[in-house]
Amino acid sequence: MRDELQELVDEVSRVLGAPATLEDAGFTLLAFCAHDDSGADPMDAVRTRSILTRGSTPETRRWFEDFGIASATRPMRTPADPAAGVLTRLVLPVRHEDRTRGYLWLLDDGRIDPDDDADPALRRALDLAADAGRTLAGRPADDLGQVLADALTGRPAARAQAALRLGDRLPAGGAQVLVALCPADGSPAPGRPLPGAGAVATLLDDGIAVLVPLPSPADLRPAGALAAASLAALPAGSTAGVSSARRGTGDLPGQWAEARAAARVAAAVGRFYPVARWGELGGWRAATALPGPDPVLAPLLADPVLTTTAETFLDCAGSAARTAAALHVHRQTLYYRLGRIAALTGLDLADGDARLLLHAGLRAARLSGGPRLDRP
Repeated sequence: MRDELQELVDEVSRVLGAPATLEDAGFTLLAFCAHDDSGADPMDAVRTRSILTRGSTPETRRWFEDFGIASATRPMRTPADPAAGVLTRLVLPVRHEDRTRGYLWLLDDGRIDPDDDADPALRRALDLAADAGRTLAGRPADDLGQVLADALTGRPAARAQAALRLGDRLPAGGAQVLVALCPADGSPAPGRPLPGAGAVATLLDDGIAVLVPLPSPADLRPAGALAAASLAALPAGSTAGVSSARRGTGDLPGQWAEARAAARVAAAVGRFYPVARWGELGGWRAATALPGPDPVLAPLLADPVLTTTAETFLDCAGSAARTAAALHVHRQTLYYRLGRIAALTGLDLADGDARLLLHAGLRAARLSGGPRLDRP
């Protein structure tokens, strides 16, 4: 299909004697004719950006759609905007079965009259536009799962265009979250069913990503319900993470990082298991950004009893009474253990910086594969 569209664009360009570009209805670049860099062919910022990034920005799209191109059934001309470096264009709507499938853009320097029905070159170009419409109508429907994968892991230009296409599927001004599903048995199997019910899901190397539309940024119930239902179909011990909510799809990679981090916390901390929300993680959010514990903690981490004691002591804000009660030990036993912790690490537990280093390191160790922490 790509070769067919390219030949069609080359023919339109030859017939009308102007550089031509074909985009689909979502302003994704499909084909363009070669540009003469001698200066004979006109070129502007919109065409340059479309070719380099394989599409147009939301602002550019809105600017052209404000002229009514989405509902146009005849050739039309869009005006120049010298201040923005935009040249005038001839637009040939690419339609089939009363739907706009895309647009043929020609930088003709204003030479061609879009209302001249007697112009044989224009009539031929319109026939080619109709051919393009039939071709685009026969394209398979978007694989939204692949679009989501592109938005999360593609090159920057591909990510931006994929995010726009996903944004088109959301209600105007709609909010969404990303859910990360992490099967306990490792990488998700290709044959495993993906969530549906209005969500968009894709398999990635590090889990299953699910884009979930929300009625409002404050209502995460659809994401929680989807995560719970999805985990029921995954092996025992699987976890899920829910990103913060956003309006639009401008930061999907950032949301995916949040969702993945939340799923890691759910796997490590019992009170968050099996579904953790990024917005509820508190200090664990900072711990997810750490590569691992400080090397000074290695001797301590080799002793599970002392490690649990240190974690409990720090989570209890250094209160000996609360820590001893949580561990069900005598206070003198606790003091002995705290002395051993200080000796093994060289850290003064009465010093704030030392406590911060110890607390952050212990949490990083949990997230790096230590046993699940079941205490609050």
